[in-house]
Amino acid sequence: MIAVILGHQGGWDEALMVLVPIALFVGLLSLANKRAKAIQAKRRDELANSDDSDPLPRSDS
Repeated sequence: MIAVILGHQGGWDEALMVLVPIALFVGLLSLANKRAKAIQAKRRDELANSDDSDPLPRSDS
């Protein structure tokens, strides 16, 4: 049965053996980028909010 699955099927099976891992990596990379951008935006917002809530005003003297 495995020989039938892995046998030559006109080239489409070889294409799938290449395209499936590539698609998996592209999907994982886009997910990682989305999460990294969300974390970066959260940190930027936290930093901006902490600067706004500074209890002591700064003087430039």
